Amino acid sequence: MSMMGRGRRGDQANNQNDGPKAKFGQLWPYLMEHKPALWLAVVLSIVGAGVNLGQPLIVGQLIAAVQGKKDVTGWAIGLVAVLLGTAITGGFMYYILAKAGEGVVLSARTKLATRLLRLPIKEYDLRRTGDLVSRVGSDTTLLRAVLTQGFVDAAGGVLIFVGSIVAMAVIDPLLLGITLAVIAVAIAAVAFTTRKIKEATTKAQSRVGDMAASVERALGAVRTIRAARAEEREGEQITKNAQEAYGQGVKIAKLNAAVTPIAGIAFQGAFIAVLGVGGYRVANGDTSIANLITFVLLMFTMSRPLGQAFGAYSSIQSALGALARIQEVLDIDLEETNDEAKDKAKRKSSNTTAIEFKKVNFGYDQAEVLQNVSFKIERGTRVAIVGPSGSGKSTSFSLIERFYEPTGGQILLDGQPVTNISRGELRAQIGYVEQDAPVLAGSIRDNLLIGAPDAKDSDLKKVLKEVNLTDVLKRDKRGLDAEVGENGIMLSGGERQRLAIARALLAAPPILLLDESTASLDGLNEQRMREALDAVAKNRTVIVIAHRLSTVVDSDQIIVMQQGKVIGTGTHKQLLKSTPLYKELAATQMLD
Repeated sequence: MSMMGRGRRGDQANNQNDGPKAKFGQLWPYLMEHKPALWLAVVLSIVGAGVNLGQPLIVGQLIAAVQGKKDVTGWAIGLVAVLLGTAITGGFMYYILAKAGEGVVLSARTKLATRLLRLPIKEYDLRRTGDLVSRVGSDTTLLRAVLTQGFVDAAGGVLIFVGSIVAMAVIDPLLLGITLAVIAVAIAAVAFTTRKIKEATTKAQSRVGDMAASVERALGAVRTIRAARAEEREGEQITKNAQEAYGQGVKIAKLNAAVTPIAGIAFQGAFIAVLGVGGYRVANGDTSIANLITFVLLMFTMSRPLGQAFGAYSSIQSALGALARIQEVLDIDLEETNDEAKDKAKRKSSNTTAIEFKKVNFGYDQAEVLQNVSFKIERGTRVAIVGPSGSGKSTSFSLIERFYEPTGGQILLDGQPVTNISRGELRAQIGYVEQDAPVLAGSIRDNLLIGAPDAKDSDLKKVLKEVNLTDVLKRDKRGLDAEVGENGIMLSGGERQRLAIARALLAAPPILLLDESTASLDGLNEQRMREALDAVAKNRTVIVIAHRLSTVVDSDQIIVMQQGKVIGTGTHKQLLKSTPLYKELAATQMLD
């Protein structure tokens, strides 16, 4: 039930990815993390701008010296020095910006990845894993373009542009007016074209997220897909998502492609106009050939930062489109796990009740899952929760762990409301083994140390022995360092469950929640597991969800649930007499 409506809500959440918008101000914190590098790049950009501005002026003086039959050695050396200075400062600045760009990507990835691990559980139910992974990988990469494609270089570009305008105004105001009129038309056209790039990029990245989610879904169940001969169907879905991403990418390419021709046409138009009018003015003696050549060179010098500005604007729009998807996750409120301010009251060690539900209600999307649920679990007892699928058993565990909050009623831990206890402190008291017994890729040691990172090898082997898992160590000469494979594929279903239980036991919690922990065990291992649980249940409260009543008939208390309600509590013998549903379950399993 905890996943009810996941597919539908996941699609809704994904469709909403097209909506969020990011502003340039949200990029600023990422850039400011690299302030020294950026300032150095700005300085180099300004120095390079000054050197660039000197080039056409030196060429003009060189031509004038040739016409006047004067010594040109000094001007020739100056021109070579300018060319070398431009190359050196440009190369060094590119390296600094590229390094800072990688730093921006690193910062965004670490922030996003850290955030993803601390989101409320409901967010994972609403969203697809592949799409979230895409945001960490693909979306963050686009932030690099803000720096590497001309943003900081625009500082020097402004100087070059302004300096060129001033120099051109001094040389020939009329030619400058013609040039600026053509450029103004180009800027208006580029602004109209590029304003759609951000929206298109957001959609494109969303489609990439869809594709990543489809691939993650298919690879996660590749054996099932092969067995069902569904490779072609799954491949078609992935291809469809890839084609949608391709379509959006082509749209962005079209928009970006329009920018370059517009700028080129504008420059060529200005160049032709300047040559025509300038040639006429030279013929009439209104200006010199040296001034015209200097003016034309200044035009070429000015065109470079102008092109950079157009490119930078397009890059920033693309980055903002990706940033919108990143920021959407960063803006989600985190699940607080270590809020010490919420530890308002000390739990009373003399309280005999470990867990208590008081008229608890809970639902997903307005559908009630738990209705007025009340029960008490005494400390140090073994309690089973049974009932048909969908009766609310696993949801009760999620509420105890505070993965979700009740919509009504109250849950107590050792007599204190769980809302008065930080999630970190609460979960330190509870060991939880999920229904699917997830095993992480890595070694046996890696899995065991998740909840007890300081445990010794002797502790690891001891807990494996308790859950009858020592045979796994003997199968591989690496022992604790033996790999378990992706999702524990190198282990059987029962071994995965026992490893998950061993992982929970290693942290030695006073309360242990086991959700269908014996579902994949054969008869022999089930008996051994029961013996292990008998051992670990001493001085510990154990709450077990089970469909197989044979594993819980000797529990101190059994809670029977149906359709989100508690319909009976008691021992096995008591429930056979008092609760028809339990009697029916026992009869079908030949336990009556």
